[in-house]
Amino acid sequence: MSRRLQLAIGLALALLMAAAGVRSALAQEPGDAAERALVARYPEQWARLTPQQREQVLENYRRWRQMTPNERHAAQQNYRQFQRLPPEQRQQVLQGLRRWRALRPEQRQRLREAWQRFRSLPPGERQGMIQRYRRFERLPPEQRRHLLENWHRWREMTPEQRQELRRRFGKHHPPH
Repeated sequence: MSRRLQLAIGLALALLMAAAGVRSALAQEPGDAAERALVARYPEQWARLTPQQREQVLENYRRWRQMTPNERHAAQQNYRQFQRLPPEQRQQVLQGLRRWRALRPEQRQRLREAWQRFRSLPPGERQGMIQRYRRFERLPPEQRRHLLENWHRWREMTPEQRQELRRRFGKHHPPH
């Protein structure tokens, strides 16, 4: 399962669980009738939550209510798919969700933009990128580290420096 799919499932799971009342969590300070009704359905679970958990559930519930019916449907499908995963894959999804939440907002935004760029590529280019990434993943850790170091050096070069390296080594790669 791809990391992106795992992340999508994890995010959908978090939203769906919050919208469903999480069965173990309800809102800290319900702000309207819908939130009060949600809290009233789960009084025992509500009592066991910390203030931070209540606040997080309230925030997620509000996001859920702002979703379109199509977005909610997709989240529910993702949740059902998550439930069908073997336990070790579920743990990987949840770990990915924790990593996502730990990112700064600007990092998340860059990842969303990169995902949109990837999705806008023609299918053949997307498949080629996936294949190259899978080959990269199969490399020994030392080779992966070396490739990443070289990539970072390449990214820091000016276009002129890159062109000079291409000329020097006789390789013609499209500019990045």
